[in-house]
Amino acid sequence: MGFWELFIETIPGYKDAIINTIEITLLGLLLGMVIGLFFAFLKVSNIKILSIIADLYIYIVRGTPLIVQIFILYFGLVQFVDLGRLMAGGIALGVHNGAYIAEIFRGSIQSIDKGQNEAARSLGMTPSLAMRRIVLPQAMRRAIPPLGNQFIIALKDSSLVAFIGFQDLFNRAQRIQSSTGMAMESYIIVGIYYLILVLILTFIVSRIEKALSKSERGVDA
Repeated sequence: MGFWELFIETIPGYKDAIINTIEITLLGLLLGMVIGLFFAFLKVSNIKILSIIADLYIYIVRGTPLIVQIFILYFGLVQFVDLGRLMAGGIALGVHNGAYIAEIFRGSIQSIDKGQNEAARSLGMTPSLAMRRIVLPQAMRRAIPPLGNQFIIALKDSSLVAFIGFQDLFNRAQRIQSSTGMAMESYIIVGIYYLILVLILTFIVSRIEKALSKSERGVDA
């Protein structure tokens, strides 16, 4: 069997694997956004102990490999609660990406001119209201480009959940390689699928950036 014959024959089999990959990536990113925003707020707070807690979380997560975190969460949590591979993998991706997203949000929030926050406070806004209505909307716009890069990294990193048996794209390629013995062809095919997904995600992020840029110019005008 040649490369293109294998490619065409395995298209139906990859359908569920693509859906599973998108599903676990979205789950990981949604959790990562919530966790990242939470720890970003801790980092920019004026309370020392909260900032230290955020630093510890970021250092530990960024200092250990994702595959180790996946194994710890999957094989550790399974002793207390049966989450299943999707939830365990999704939580691991969320915790891992949350550390990087926290730094993205922190940098974006701190890039906003402090004068705007002070002006909002002088108008009678509470600190939380000024953050929600003045600082955060601008910070979110600035966070979109680095967040887009992190989303792409998360999509590719999701291939590591194959090692706990989750049936994603990489797991599917491993099974095809095992059954056909065509290792190189199987991994080139799965590489093509990841490349297509990354191109689609890049296009979506690019469109969002352009839409936000137009909106910002409209506000400035």
